Amino acid sequence: MKNKNSLNRKAHFLGTKIRNLRKRNRLTMEDLSSRCIKLDPESAPSVSYLSMIERGKRVPSEEVLEVIAEVFQKNLSWFLDDIPEEDAITPSKGSGGGISGMALEPNFLFSNEILQIAIPEMLSQTGTSGRQFAHLLIRAHQEHHQNHFPDLERAAEEVGLKRLPLSLEELIAITKQMGMQIKWFRKTPLSVLQSMGIDESHVVTSFFDPPSTIYINQIMKNQSQRLKYNLAVHIGHAVLHDKDGMKNVLVTGRNEITPLQDKNAKIQTSGMDAQDILLAWRDFECSFFAGALLCPKVPFRQLLDRNGYEINTAKLAGVSESVAMRRMTAASPYPHWHYFDAYAPGKLKAVYRGNGIPLPWGNMSLVEDPCQHWAVFRMINESFTGTSAQISILNVGDEARIYACESVKVEDLAGKSHVLCSGIDLNPAIAAQGKDALSIANDLKQACVANSGSSQIPKSIKKDLLSVARILNINWVERGIENDARLICSRGAVCPRSPSCYQHCHEL
Repeated sequence: MKNKNSLNRKAHFLGTKIRNLRKRNRLTMEDLSSRCIKLDPESAPSVSYLSMIERGKRVPSEEVLEVIAEVFQKNLSWFLDDIPEEDAITPSKGSGGGISGMALEPNFLFSNEILQIAIPEMLSQTGTSGRQFAHLLIRAHQEHHQNHFPDLERAAEEVGLKRLPLSLEELIAITKQMGMQIKWFRKTPLSVLQSMGIDESHVVTSFFDPPSTIYINQIMKNQSQRLKYNLAVHIGHAVLHDKDGMKNVLVTGRNEITPLQDKNAKIQTSGMDAQDILLAWRDFECSFFAGALLCPKVPFRQLLDRNGYEINTAKLAGVSESVAMRRMTAASPYPHWHYFDAYAPGKLKAVYRGNGIPLPWGNMSLVEDPCQHWAVFRMINESFTGTSAQISILNVGDEARIYACESVKVEDLAGKSHVLCSGIDLNPAIAAQGKDALSIANDLKQACVANSGSSQIPKSIKKDLLSVARILNINWVERGIENDARLICSRGAVCPRSPSCYQHCHEL
């Protein structure tokens, strides 16, 4: 390191490494600055200068970097690009959930100006629509915060006064208090269909017509739970966005099945504008508000606790299974949840992964080699009534993880069957009891591998899992333990079974 230019060319990961080290050692910037001052007052960086270093806005001098290196007991060379260890450059999310992030380095390639040019080009080349990209951004935001949005919860509680269940009559009264009126329609106006880019094969359940009219499809009169959700969404639109003139259209059957694309087909170009993000974000906010209004967090958590998180708790709350299962992920004190809403042949309409579980199928396109052993997708192709509990073992990175889930098959208003699935990652719960979660998961994985992919859970492991199930107070975890555990994978090509399901499929 003979000059500043030399350091500049080797420091692309430097800010990310310092930030991750600081957070993993639970130091604030003030703490780190104070530690540096204690070692070398003259070379120690200020808090503001540390902030610029971590954000890639400044490259420190060799003297400043030496002080920081001494604080963390690292060699100076460790901070430079020559050693871009994965753990060192993966953004630290603290207690956040979701999948792991990536370092946006070198910083100059991830500047706002470059991203504003590159992202539309990427979407155009891949055929990804602006709306799809917007939903991907929102899902990442949701997963990072593990479905905790206190401001939206408070807004809903102020309107609903934490009532559970909230009756249809009470919701109608709220709409009237907010100066809105309800009208019914039989046929969706052509202007509404055109504004959404859909045709009459989709069922428009309701829409808001500024300044104060909620139009509801007559088929909803016999669907009280869905009607309540629609009204709750429109109330959210009025509360959060002040009925600002944006149409709020609710559609069923819209994002379901699309044919598997031909690999040789020409990819359609697509674009996006700022309104794609804005409208998708408003949709998310209003949907989350609706869930919080119908299932206020504390009363709903108490109801779940009394009923062991059974899916039929939805009836007691007066909501659909979909609303209840999505709200579980936000209301439960256990943070490691996932939720899928899947349509055949393998389309994920809704996804939440606060536990970072890999996706079995994409929610923007289909893949050709999906794993058929995921509970959510097995149920799609089976004649099944009631709910189904399953214990699964899945490799995430190089680690075996144990998941428990409960799935239920339902129909939408367009008559299409789909499967809802709520699940949790059991490894953190096992570790919380002082057990070696990774060792237990590996032992269960080997038992399944030795039995062609599924196995009764060995007694010693069953005892540990049963203890965890009772501590969590989730009945379907206990039911899943009584069934065979199943190996699953994110793609057929990485099948852990012997013989491989993927190989078997190609032989047929």
